[in-house]
Amino acid sequence: METKKLFVGSLSWNLTWQDLKEAFGEHGEVVYTKVITDRDTGRSKGFGFVEFASVEDAVKAKDAMDGTELDGREIKVDFAEEKPRDDQA
Repeated sequence: METKKLFVGSLSWNLTWQDLKEAFGEHGEVVYTKVITDRDTGRSKGFGFVEFASVEDAVKAKDAMDGTELDGREIKVDFAEEKPRDDQA
């Protein structure tokens, strides 16, 4: 399923959300980026998310960025799966 949100894996520990926005921004309008960090240490877990203004931009960015090198690491890019929220108590 294609979505505006991409999962980005195998990130360098040094990469920030600003770095992600800059790298992926070359392929479309980025509206949101996040690098997932460990709650206790604050250190990157090596993956993050990039959301685009349109599905078309996300598809273009996925095709262009998957398997490329970013900060010395070959990154993996795929469409993020929206996890259904369990609203039942």
